[in-house]
Amino acid sequence: MHIAIVGNIGAGKTTLAHKLAHHFRWEVFLEDVDDNPYLKDFYADMPRWAFHLQVYFLNGRFRQTQQIKQLQKAGKGIIQDRTIYEDAHIFAANLHESGLLETRDYNNYYALFESMISLVEPPDLLLYLRADLSKLINQIEKRGRDYENSISIEYLKNLNEHYEKWISGYNHGRHLIVDVSELDYVKNPEDLGTIIDKINGTLFGLF
Repeated sequence: MHIAIVGNIGAGKTTLAHKLAHHFRWEVFLEDVDDNPYLKDFYADMPRWAFHLQVYFLNGRFRQTQQIKQLQKAGKGIIQDRTIYEDAHIFAANLHESGLLETRDYNNYYALFESMISLVEPPDLLLYLRADLSKLINQIEKRGRDYENSISIEYLKNLNEHYEKWISGYNHGRHLIVDVSELDYVKNPEDLGTIIDKINGTLFGLF
């Protein structure tokens, strides 16, 4: 079984991925942030580094999907933090529409994505964490990554809009939307339990 958690920057994906992996006793696959050689440069100069960053993420995410495939063949469950779909349909699309990624580079990137996606198996469940801007900003400030200080509210707002548009047309399998704006599954076990119940209900028909 493979659950992929998707959502905007600061939505709480990594924290929830760890908690779900612990609950289900499954493997966890996290987004490569700390070792990303482009991320700090990107936030300092988005037009200069947008293409480099997106290709780096795309390559890493594709390799991750192949590792997940092997683990599934071995009978192991997977919790994944962010997906290859978001790279193309959310982040690259937003950068292009915002004028931060040239059309030539975007078309090159998207052609590469389309070549890869035919080899990718969708997750058994896509879990979308919907969060309002105040939640995202609070979470970003709380984790205190220096390079995220330059993220604008407008950038987060645009990403949220892209997520809503994408999730409304998602057709690769089962998906579940959970609004986490008022949830705190770190401090409140009941909030975590609510999400787990929703997952069990969607995947296994258990309530």
